[in-house]
Amino acid sequence: MSLADQLQTAASSGTLLAASHDNIHALLAASDNPLYRASIEELAAANQWAELNDRFFQALKFGTGGLRGRTIGKVVTKAERGGAAEDQRPDHPCVGTNAMNFYNVSRATRGLVTYIKNYRENAKLSGKPSIVFSHDTRHFSAEFANFCAKIATDHGANVYLFDGCRATPEMSFAVRQLRADAGVMLTASHNPAHDNGYKVNFNDGAGIVEPHATGIIKEVNAIKGEEYVALPEAQRGQLTMLGNEMDQQYLARVETMMLQPELLQKEEARKLKIVFTALHGAGGVLVPVLLKKLGFNFLTVPEQDVQDGRFPTVKSPNPENAPALKMAVDLANQEGADIVIGTDPDCDRMGVGVRDAKGEMVLLTGNQVGSLMGWYRLKTMFDLGILNEANKKNAVFLKTYVTSPLQDAIAAKFGIDCVNTLTGFKWISAKLSKYEAALPNDILSHYRDLNAADSRAARLKHSKFLVFGGEESYGYMGDDFSRDKDGNGAVVMFAELAAYAASRGLTVVGLLDEVYAEIGYFLEVNQSKVFEGASGAAQIAKLADSYGSNPPKEVDGSAVINVRDFRKDEIKDEEGDIISKEKMLFVDLADGRSFAVRPSGTEPKIKYYMFGRSVPVASQKLSADELAAAKAKVSAGLESLWAWLEKDIDARLA
Repeated sequence: MSLADQLQTAASSGTLLAASHDNIHALLAASDNPLYRASIEELAAANQWAELNDRFFQALKFGTGGLRGRTIGKVVTKAERGGAAEDQRPDHPCVGTNAMNFYNVSRATRGLVTYIKNYRENAKLSGKPSIVFSHDTRHFSAEFANFCAKIATDHGANVYLFDGCRATPEMSFAVRQLRADAGVMLTASHNPAHDNGYKVNFNDGAGIVEPHATGIIKEVNAIKGEEYVALPEAQRGQLTMLGNEMDQQYLARVETMMLQPELLQKEEARKLKIVFTALHGAGGVLVPVLLKKLGFNFLTVPEQDVQDGRFPTVKSPNPENAPALKMAVDLANQEGADIVIGTDPDCDRMGVGVRDAKGEMVLLTGNQVGSLMGWYRLKTMFDLGILNEANKKNAVFLKTYVTSPLQDAIAAKFGIDCVNTLTGFKWISAKLSKYEAALPNDILSHYRDLNAADSRAARLKHSKFLVFGGEESYGYMGDDFSRDKDGNGAVVMFAELAAYAASRGLTVVGLLDEVYAEIGYFLEVNQSKVFEGASGAAQIAKLADSYGSNPPKEVDGSAVINVRDFRKDEIKDEEGDIISKEKMLFVDLADGRSFAVRPSGTEPKIKYYMFGRSVPVASQKLSADELAAAKAKVSAGLESLWAWLEKDIDARLA
């Protein structure tokens, strides 16, 4: 039986989805690459219809951040494996219209170049477009980056290509420094090893937002095949390699994020010992350089210093999960270290472990880490006179709606603004672009070249100055020279915070309890339900839609007092800006608990964010006993809330 007949028979029986059938034929018609046909024939012959559905049920969507999907299939064909051993990376990425492979990154790059050309033409900008390409250590990231660079130059764009793996925030920084039109990072962030992605930032260094997002998506989706004709050589772009010089510029700015370097002159702070792990990713390039230059006492996990897209020592390279930091914790216990810090593969996220008063290593949540760093930076800036009663009106915290309201309370305590955004650092960065655009033209013309002190002074006088930005998913920002969450900068900020606690004879946990006692106890618990593949996507859509059409009226014995449906309600942020529509529902309960639900934009899961709090009466502080009681009560309340939500999920999917 021919391949066409096999596919038609499977489609007629419902084993192969109609969309999968059509996308397979479309791919084979658009390309004569023998790898594609060989892999499809092998899967069909083995009756691997579920695998074919996962690979072809849709064209990999170029979303508002770019592409993300599997680059290694659940089933690896012999054609894809090539000469690679079973425990090694296959020779070729996953074949499929719904996969991260050369076919899809080719479409993405050609569409991006086309959009940039049109944008520059409409803006009456002369010269060739320019794009920065960077990559992490994931499977095929380096090959994808080089491949994209060639496509871009063939289509008339000048390209800046990093000479090895780098962190996402350095790519963002380079876009700003080089005045490039866009930047592309080949990464799937903290996703499992089988994934990869194509993340696009625009000319401000930030993730793409409207109208650019829709414009780029339109151009990408218009491209069906992978064949193209390169421009004549004289019209092609130039390739420039980036390396140490850009590293040094970026490092110089990251170092300025340490507010009190003199802390390390104190004996208690000097004794602080840190274990850092890059989890086989890009954090290993610059984090050790930073820690050494700033004078911190640290060591790394040798096995995890090795750049390896298999991430062989962890199940998942996600530093927010305890198993990912186990080797670092074991080394910390062996060496008597106080702090464990880990960054994800593209070094834009950071997770930490700290010793408590009993000497046990505990992992802090992204909400706790962000709240502590924000509190410390705000307090210290007032202590140093950077902020005062006269200029604090121009200082701001930026956070997402699903990030701890403790940060709103901290900002209010110090009398500065806290502005909430949608999930995703591109929205925080969009605020920074707004603040930058508000600067006087004589400053704006050379703003990106200002040193840290002059940049801060300009914002405090004329616009808004970012004290701290963060999101619950372990992403943090301490300045605006890069427009993405920054694992390198986060390591500096957290190491300084830990040094401050040590200088006072406190553990980081003890310092956090001081903040809780003064401002109130806030607890956030995040859960998610994973639904993979074609059938999973349908379940996520069904579940998300059900909350909009049938929001709960009572939850876990407590009345619902407010529902914010970000899909259809007009919602304004604290500055009066209208929030873009998003598939997110926020539910507030009469007893003070609340929860939000939203489908993930990067993983096959739907996320639940639960919030509880217990705040002091008036200006009083919580005593040790009151804080302990608050922790127990709030924790029990959120456990009960999740138990109720799980039953409700089953009912909604029934």
